Amino acid sequence: MGDKPLNIAIVAGGDSGEYEISIQSAENILANLNPGQYDARIVEIRGKNWMVRDLNGKRYPINRHDFTWQPNGVMRHFDAVINSIHGTPGENGILPAYFDLIGMPYTGCRSFCGGLTFSKYYCNKFLSQCGILVPASLIIRNQEKPDIENIITTIALPCFIKPNNGGSSCGTSRVNQSEEIVPALQKAMKEDREVVVEQFLAGKEVTCGLFKTPDRTEVFPLTEIISRKEFFDYEAKYTPGMSDEITPACIPDAISRSVQDLSSHIYDLLNCRGVVRMDYILVDQVPWFLEVNTIPGMTQHSIVPKQASISGLSLNELFGILLKDAMMR
Repeated sequence: MGDKPLNIAIVAGGDSGEYEISIQSAENILANLNPGQYDARIVEIRGKNWMVRDLNGKRYPINRHDFTWQPNGVMRHFDAVINSIHGTPGENGILPAYFDLIGMPYTGCRSFCGGLTFSKYYCNKFLSQCGILVPASLIIRNQEKPDIENIITTIALPCFIKPNNGGSSCGTSRVNQSEEIVPALQKAMKEDREVVVEQFLAGKEVTCGLFKTPDRTEVFPLTEIISRKEFFDYEAKYTPGMSDEITPACIPDAISRSVQDLSSHIYDLLNCRGVVRMDYILVDQVPWFLEVNTIPGMTQHSIVPKQASISGLSLNELFGILLKDAMMR
């Protein structure tokens, strides 16, 4: 990695309802990177507006042909990118494909993995073909007329209705009565053109962060999530006191290990890269896979930084490992 600090872009923002959380993640990563090792800048992306935020707060446009910028007329290059955009275009494979095209090393999943995992419905359909337990689900596209009777008979109530391509539980509803289905579909359609209707599973919610590089595998301790809301929605995720996140989870060691082993197996099935977080419901101690977050939150209140810390890894060390991996491949 050399003695000279690496020029690192932390890309943040994006074009989804998770914009603010992404910015918070980037700011927390920046605050935890050792300036002796990394000369890091946040690059805010929204639509076609790509701007580098310099350390003095001044913003400079990014040249999207080669991802350079010019403070005071001097061209600056980045050595590598930390992708911290939750949602589009960072988490769904669009930005990774761009970085592949220009030859820029970056942390996180490659474009195909991002595209597959960002679609909750298709990701779970793929994993179910591999023998992974996933909730039953239906997909409804915005031009289709929903068949309410089919939803009730196929999925049953209660159920969850949520955007297929989205995160942070934006636009997600738990539906208990048939008359709640249409309003929940309309709410989800505001976030995405595709909506998933998913089976409700009663059990304990746990989540597992992990990463793999050619010379290191780290599967973090599980976190149990206890929401004070009806489910772990946006408010519960990001409002202090609205949920309890217990790490390590208070479950038998053998069950914890089985979830960690399953997470490692799914990581390989999906060909993940970098640090990810996988969510499960334990039904009678058996893990059912819900979804994978390929760019998990990195704010001060986020789960993965806490899991890493318990495993003895600071954010500076974690991103040092991920950046080295990105630049070596």
